[in-house]
Amino acid sequence: MELPLVVGVDGSESSLAALDWAVDEAARQGLPLRLVYASLWERYEDVAPSADPDRPSEQVMAENIVERAVERARRRDPEVKVSAEVIPEDAVDTLLREGHNATALVTGSRGRSELKGMLLGSVGLAVAARAHCPVIVVRGDRAGVAGTHERIVLGAGDPASAGEAARFAFHEAEKRGGVLDVVRAWRCPAHETADEPRLAQNPAHLHEERASAQLDALIDEEMADHPGVRVRRNTVEGPARRVLLNRSAAADLVIIGARRRTGPFGLQLGRVGHTLLHHAQCPVAIVPQRV
Repeated sequence: MELPLVVGVDGSESSLAALDWAVDEAARQGLPLRLVYASLWERYEDVAPSADPDRPSEQVMAENIVERAVERARRRDPEVKVSAEVIPEDAVDTLLREGHNATALVTGSRGRSELKGMLLGSVGLAVAARAHCPVIVVRGDRAGVAGTHERIVLGAGDPASAGEAARFAFHEAEKRGGVLDVVRAWRCPAHETADEPRLAQNPAHLHEERASAQLDALIDEEMADHPGVRVRRNTVEGPARRVLLNRSAAADLVIIGARRRTGPFGLQLGRVGHTLLHHAQCPVAIVPQRV
């Protein structure tokens, strides 16, 4: 049985965008969709008292939000199987637990209780940093969210932390039928010792060669397994976070890997992950590397 695509809903505009994206993704992948509203019944402004003392007004509001979300999902694609649940628990803990039985988790970029001006909501950031399955944070401009570019970008990181991300990216590209843009950023340090003659002669060329070799090592096996995927290899000089951020302007999804720590701090997102989650112009997928 295929594990569902789980999307967190809370009635905010951001979560509605995430819901629409998740419906399209579930249809594309042939997956069931599970909608989850999780809250400790935080009280929002302008919530009317409940007429039923056994059902707090916040619970009534949550149930209404979920019902409308289910209706919206079914209107968008009646063929997608949709289930939903209201869970009176902490949103982060709930979504992390849901992730153990999900193909992926989908969240919006900001929840209804987040402060205006925040670049990424605390729930989305915490889930992206700690989940044991891929997490897609739906953000960006209209074209990126709508998927009109027909291009996916894979940030080709270290094979030790990006192997699962590469598999995820090739699977996505195969289902979508667009171009997979695999990008490996490299930099020539300002101060380094030229221990090798080649490094002394042309240090930039050697760094680019190494980046190209690392890129090939990451994707060669996946290319053999997915011969129908159109792949464009790119080695680009510059900080990875800036390179991938620029590429996000013409992409439908940016995918990067993250290495899971064994301690209580979850994934090591790093500066690249944080930059993309806060500023990318299209949805961002964080794919944990299984250790």
